[in-house]
Amino acid sequence: MLSEFPRLGYGAANVGNLFRALTDDEAWDVLEAAWDAGIRYFDTAPHYGLGLSERRLGAFLQTKPRDEFVLSTKAGRLLRPNPSPSGLDTANDFHVPDDLQRVWDFSESGIRASLAESRERLGIEKIDLLYLHDPERNDLGLALESAFPALEALRAEHQVGAVGVGSMVSDALARSVREADLDLIMVAGRYTLLEQPAAAEVLPACAETGTGIVAASVFNSGLLAQSEPRRDGRYEYGQLPDELWDRLVRIAAVCRAHDVPLPAAAIQYPLQAGVVRSVVVGGSRPAQLAQNAEYAALEVPADLWAELAEEGLTDA
Repeated sequence: MLSEFPRLGYGAANVGNLFRALTDDEAWDVLEAAWDAGIRYFDTAPHYGLGLSERRLGAFLQTKPRDEFVLSTKAGRLLRPNPSPSGLDTANDFHVPDDLQRVWDFSESGIRASLAESRERLGIEKIDLLYLHDPERNDLGLALESAFPALEALRAEHQVGAVGVGSMVSDALARSVREADLDLIMVAGRYTLLEQPAAAEVLPACAETGTGIVAASVFNSGLLAQSEPRRDGRYEYGQLPDELWDRLVRIAAVCRAHDVPLPAAAIQYPLQAGVVRSVVVGGSRPAQLAQNAEYAALEVPADLWAELAEEGLTDA
């Protein structure tokens, strides 16, 4: 188990050309801004840009002292030649050539191959944390039977420092925590200022098993990234439901009354739960990383959290 974990991390999907293409220099500037802002936890995955995120992040981190940052990547999808490339990987929202394809593999050999290939792309041998990525999108039962034991074996061999799972699905997260021996889980979009479905089962399961949580996608597809919410904002992959819009407006009003920027509250809210050890934010522009670090350090009055809970706008 990682004894010390940075409270703020950078999720490196954007430097894998998520939503828009970045040049190598632009990606480097984003990572440099994260480092200059004091961010020392970096998370990536083979999935992000078909390996581009790992290559760019690894090249950057190779210039930094290895004992000064925490690095996580993911397993479960192997990258293999695409027999029928058609252009760009925009079907997965990444603006990279689709000359590779993702192949699910939850076998022990597949998990070990994934780690070895990630190390090669990163150019870094020591991986602090290895998550199983979105197991419910393939076969959660197979993950519990094969993939998680493979991760646990890698940890026992000191091939990685800690193991976990990353998912957007609360049921899959809770079951993984209860049925596998995990150190940390990445909860994506399910424990945020706007909605907390993970509070029902995932947080209690983590409290019972001593499993830590890394909260990701805390801006809910960007809805919480600005102090003044927009009604036409995207939610997940569609339109924002009226119920959530009404909740968002009320949350923003409470933040405004306490003179706290909505994004600052969004970053810091998950950390109010004792089992949450870190919050990971993305960003494709250097200014975003600097701003997010400022929001993470901003003093937020306890009265804000109390009022949100009293109004029934948050779980606690």
